[in-house]
Amino acid sequence: MANRAYKPNPVDTQAIELPEELVQLAEPLARHVHEVWSARRIAEGWRYGPQRNDELKETPCLVPYEELEEGEKAYDRNTAMETLKYILSLGYRIER
Repeated sequence: MANRAYKPNPVDTQAIELPEELVQLAEPLARHVHEVWSARRIAEGWRYGPQRNDELKETPCLVPYEELEEGEKAYDRNTAMETLKYILSLGYRIER
């Protein structure tokens, strides 16, 4: 399977414009994405380390969301925004 060339084909969500209330939802959703990721890593035996080391199962990202580097936060925000856009692209509505 490792030889198989994988070509990602995500849904094009560029034309989807999020309403302001969903844009505001992206930050708490990004925080939750990080919390879920962190909980999974800890359950797998990972711990905080100053540099990522797969062999030792250490990562500098096992910190509260507020302490993440801005690049890591941006990754989580993008995941949140794209998830919201994808849901809308499928025809769903998100209401409070």
